[in-house]
Formats: sequence, structure tokens, C-alpha cells
Amino acid sequence: MDALGRGWTFQFEGFRLDRNAGALFRRDDAGSFVPVAVGSRALDVLGVLVGRAGDLVSRDEFMAAVWPATAVEDINLNMRPEGSARLSTASVSSTTSSTLPTVAPRLSIVVLPFANLSADREQQYFADGITDDLTTDLSRLAGLLVISRNTAFTYRNKPIDTKQIGHELGVRYALEGSVRRIGSQFRINAQLIDAESDTHLWAERFNGNTSDLFALQDEITRRIAITLGIELVRVEAARPTNNPDALDFILRGRAVGLEPRSRDSYARQISLFEHALRLDPRSAEAKSLLASSLSARLLNFGPSGHEGDLTRAGELTAEALAAAPRDPLAHYAKGEVLRVQGRIEEAISEYETVLASNPNRVAALAAIGRCKIFIGPIDEAIPAQELAIRLSPRDPEIGFWYFRIGQAHLFQSRVEQAIPWFEKARRVDPEIPFFHAYLASAYALHGDTEQANAELAEARRLDGAGNYSSIAREMLRQSLSQNRGTRPEIRALIEATFFAGLRKAGVPEN
Repeated sequence: MDALGRGWTFQFEGFRLDRNAGALFRRDDAGSFVPVAVGSRALDVLGVLVGRAGDLVSRDEFMAAVWPATAVEDINLNMRPEGSARLSTASVSSTTSSTLPTVAPRLSIVVLPFANLSADREQQYFADGITDDLTTDLSRLAGLLVISRNTAFTYRNKPIDTKQIGHELGVRYALEGSVRRIGSQFRINAQLIDAESDTHLWAERFNGNTSDLFALQDEITRRIAITLGIELVRVEAARPTNNPDALDFILRGRAVGLEPRSRDSYARQISLFEHALRLDPRSAEAKSLLASSLSARLLNFGPSGHEGDLTRAGELTAEALAAAPRDPLAHYAKGEVLRVQGRIEEAISEYETVLASNPNRVAALAAIGRCKIFIGPIDEAIPAQELAIRLSPRDPEIGFWYFRIGQAHLFQSRVEQAIPWFEKARRVDPEIPFFHAYLASAYALHGDTEQANAELAEARRLDGAGNYSSIAREMLRQSLSQNRGTRPEIRALIEATFFAGLRKAGVPEN
């Protein structure tokens, strides 16, 4: 939501509220704002919401401002962050005929009460717990407006008309589901529904054992929230629009991030975030995402042709944090910049800040594990990657998580355990050069010379800069990029494993 100049003019989601003129305008297909027919009481309601963006308005304050002498039923408000401000949804019932226009933010959802399908009606508490936790976990996703639990529960035990619910609450999506207990086993079904068209977009089934009910509830809700975050970006980015704005380009860029990693995918993602930033130069989200992408490209493909990226990423991160000091996206971006700089301990601190705000940010969890590989203890890296894989089994970063488990095994001379993980990483992201280089090293240490030669040739082809032409060159590259900040004792392990394997694969010293 943006304030346009001084006074009472606000713009949000294709609408402009002008309190000075006493009018609401909607952006048409040509990009012009045209008047919307709406009563004065509805304008008062909307004026309170946008005028107090970011604040919690008490019921009494709301009543005094809008209905100072009118008997009105309860009002349910749900406050959620959207960009650098806050949006509000209101369900108002009064003796007046004025109603607010339905404005559904692009990323907006209601978690409807999960149904208890178990014979034991006392299991309803577990279904309610799933609903509560999902509402909380989804509320941590950047830019997602989530209807409050209290409002959502007013639809319990009522016929579900998703279109009507979407209209009443002003949301684009609804999540519904069910819980069934069979003996000691629980089965949870969840479905994402487009509230505008009443079509199913995504569905998944989750199973678990009741040996630790709270742990089961926690893991399932986290998995649903993480998966749903990915699916919402994919769906929203695919929606056609006649007037793309900064958010549209941000969503498109995030959708490109769901593809296998390659030089081309990074270039497209960076271009989209750059476009978003040109449209909205103040967007902390665009700055954070662009900084993360620039850093990730350096980590995965090196600085060739992009020598200014690290400086730019650092500047963008500083600007994002200045505008939004507690934003987890900005702290994650800073962690990525610090990791490229080899300031590993500081990077871990940033990732931990992210997790304190949003424990479902599995990329931060996995990044801490990656850092442990190079500063130790190495074995702490493996459970971090395994948890990330379990929580987000279809994550776009999963290839890197496989790879890091392989690294942890290789550096500790567990070659037979390392090879399957490197192979899984290569299958997921076949265009990452160092996946093939590490697999070549592991194959050579295992005595598979033919496979080692094939992987080494592929690493050289994908790299294209001669980095795997000699041991000396690869050592220099690692000291300048991937392994900056590595502790001496870990460097010794890398020399005894990875570089020893490259020598066996035929890489010369100079």
C-alpha cells in the first residue's frame, strides 16, 4: 500500500482511495483510474483501515470512528503484512446497506477448519490444531495475507461455497483439508482451491504415527506451509495480467527460481527482479531477492563476467535492511552476501535471525548446514540438510542439499556414502559444474576411472572457464569463491579427499 503525496490518498492492489475527494477509484485495463460507486460509510471503513496501516485498531476505536451512534454487529479484522505496509480485510455487518468492494490481494488465503473424519469425535482437537498451526505458519510467508483463525472458524460445520467465502473475505485462495485417525496412524489431506473459479490447484496427502502427536502435528503443518508457499508462487506467476507491476515481476522471478539452476535461469531471474526494482525502487523485497540471486550465481557459477555482482548485492542488502530491519528476506540476503565473502560465522548469525522469525525458511536451515561443512563440525551439516529435505521434498534447492550431504561424507572419507548423494544432486541440477567435479573425484577415489573421466569432462564443458584444467587453478578458484572462510583443518580434509580424487581422475597439478 502506497501513500501518494500528503493527505488522504492511498493506492493498493489496483485501487486508489482519495479521502479528500471522497471517492474510490479502480485502475482499468488502460491503466487509468476510474470511479467506483461506493457509499460514504464504506469509504469511512476503508479510510480507517488504510489510515492506520500497520496498527491494530481496537473494536471501540473502529466503532467510534465509523459508527459513532449506530448499533452494529461484531466486526472481524485480520491484519497481515504486505510489502512494507499492512493490508486489512474486514467483514462488516450493520443496519446500513453500504458494503466494501471486494479487493482480493494477489497472495491472500483463508485456512478453513480441517474436518475430523475419525470415528472418535475427540480427535477434533487435533484437526483444530492443524488449522491453527497452518494459519500461523502461512502468516510467516513474505507478502501473504492470511485470514485470522477466529474468522476462519465461523465457517466450521457449514456447507463450503469457496466462491462465496472468497468474496466475503476478499481472498484469492482457500485451503481446506481433513484429518483421519486409523489406530495409531493419522492421515491428513489438504487441498488448495482457487476461490475465484472454485477449482482445485493442488492436493497432497500426509501420513504419520501418533507416537509423538505434537511432533507429527508440527512437521505436517510445516510441510504443508512450505509446499503451499511454493505452489502459490507458481500459480500466481502463471496468472495472465494486462498491467504487470512490481509484484508481478517479483512473482515471475520467484517462479523462475523453482526451475533447475543454470546460468540461464539465474540470468532470467535477475532480469525480472531488476525490472521489479525499476518499477518500485523502494521495494525491500525486490532488493533482497535480487541480492540473493546475485550472490547465489556467484556461489554456484563463480564471478566470471559478473565481477561487480558482490558489491551490488551488498549495497542492495544494506538498503533493504535499512528500510525493513526485521525482514527475514533481507537477513537471508545478507547471509548469502557474507557467505560469498567468506565471513561464515557472520553468515550463520544472519541465517539464525531468519529462522527466529520464520522457522519454515528451510533455505536458511540448509545454509547453516552448508556453513558447518567448511567451519565444522562437519557432521552437523548432515541433519540440517536431511531436515530441509524432509520438510520440503520438492524444493528447488534440493539438489544442493543432496550435494552438501555428499560433501560432508566425502570430506570424512566416506566415499561410498558420498557417491549416491552426488548422483542425486546431478540428476536434479545437471548444469551445475561442481556437482560433476565432485562426482568425478568420488568416482576416482572409488576406482571407477571411466565414470570419473566422463564426469570430469562434463564439469569442464559446463564451466567453460578452464577451472578444472589443473589442481592449482581449482585451488585458486575455491579460495576466491566457494570455500572462502574455510578453516585450515577442513582445508586439509578437502586436500586429502576432493583434490586427491581429482588427481586420480587425471587433473594435472599445473
